[in-house]
Amino acid sequence: MGATDGGMNLLRGDEMKILVACEYSGTVRDAFTVKGHDATSCDILPTETDGKHYQGDVRNIINDDWDMIITFPPCTDLAVSGARWFKEKQADGRQQASIDFFMLFANSDCPKISIENPVGIMSTKWRKPDQIVQPWMFGDDANKKTCLWLKGLPLLEPTKTAEFKKYRCKCGHVFGVALGKYGCPNCCGEHIAVPLWSNQTPSGQNKLGPSPERAKLRSKTYHGIADAMANQWG
Repeated sequence: MGATDGGMNLLRGDEMKILVACEYSGTVRDAFTVKGHDATSCDILPTETDGKHYQGDVRNIINDDWDMIITFPPCTDLAVSGARWFKEKQADGRQQASIDFFMLFANSDCPKISIENPVGIMSTKWRKPDQIVQPWMFGDDANKKTCLWLKGLPLLEPTKTAEFKKYRCKCGHVFGVALGKYGCPNCCGEHIAVPLWSNQTPSGQNKLGPSPERAKLRSKTYHGIADAMANQWG
């Protein structure tokens, strides 16, 4: 029998060759590596942490006999949050190029595939996702609706529901505790303070404003989801 690693038994011969595509952070790659798998991340950017990483076009290695492919293709031209720019992106071909890149993974000859993207046009251009997950379902204090299209893999099971640490009122005030039925004292109880995730502003929007780094920062996978992938799919 193989050794036990973090509550998961890896029998000899169970090691998988895994490609984590469009990932520079190494978060998912490292989660699988810890479990004893041969995981390689790939991105046009260099990796932020030590580990096996291919810097370049994933098309060069996508057919290298992977046992599992987990991919996070760019969503800039696909997410409904950017719908106001769709006509422009359709006219200049950017959106079709992003669709083709997404489908590169969907059509890959690999027995186990996971494709991650936010809510977007691939639900109609291809098919609806198999499930939608949130970081708070896996212990992270954050809100980020994430769609998963799966092949040969089970649905991810939530591991730990995160607890709210902040509450916001419509008047703009934020509190560190729930106010219950009494409402916000700053507006004489007129409004009830509602839960606020750590990555949200008092108005409920994502804290990351427009910047050259926004897409890069938003694309990072939370550790709770990465660990769940490694534990449940590994």
